[in-house]
Amino acid sequence: MKRSTYSLILMDDVVAAIDRLAMKQGMSRSNLINQLLAEYVSYTTPEQQMRKIFSCLTKQMDSAFRIQEQSSNAVLSILGSIQYKYRPTIRYNIVLYRDIQQDKIGELRVTCRTQNTALLDAMQSFFYFWVKLESFYDPKGAIAQGMYEIVPGRFSKQIIRRGVNEDTILGALVGDYIQMFHMVLQSYFRGQQQMLSVQALQQTLEQEYVALRKDFMNRL
Repeated sequence: MKRSTYSLILMDDVVAAIDRLAMKQGMSRSNLINQLLAEYVSYTTPEQQMRKIFSCLTKQMDSAFRIQEQSSNAVLSILGSIQYKYRPTIRYNIVLYRDIQQDKIGELRVTCRTQNTALLDAMQSFFYFWVKLESFYDPKGAIAQGMYEIVPGRFSKQIIRRGVNEDTILGALVGDYIQMFHMVLQSYFRGQQQMLSVQALQQTLEQEYVALRKDFMNRL
């Protein structure tokens, strides 16, 4: 969303009060003034939309996850652990674009902070398997080029509105998707520890994915 520079003549005491409030809220003077004016004229800013999406998203997460607040309105981190040896932490970063009215509103980035080569290789294999499932079962054919990115240690997926205009619903759906991903990921590592064959494990994961996705798509 476009921003421009404007000259305003304000009282020094008003500016001082604005600066104190901006510092308290971790915002810049310009952002706070922009927000206050938007609220006064009943205009919803991208920052307000982001906060609404994140608020609904965090309410959707169960006790298995920890919410890690960020300094930016556009970023939220959610942490979950997997049942694999020392219970490594999986980080789900949700990064929203400022032009939040578009169909593509942001990215979900999944990472695992570890130096364990075996774990990183296993995560990489799961990421590719997940994209394979998504590509096959996506009923609306929304798997567009560039929607997914897999690099060593990280999986990224575009967050798409899919016709959902209500930010509260969108936030809840993103939360649902993260939980669905995490549940299948847990099953993947559980199956590995049970020494299931690759074929048996993939069949089990596919069945779980289909059931979870059916519930997820019913909420769209």
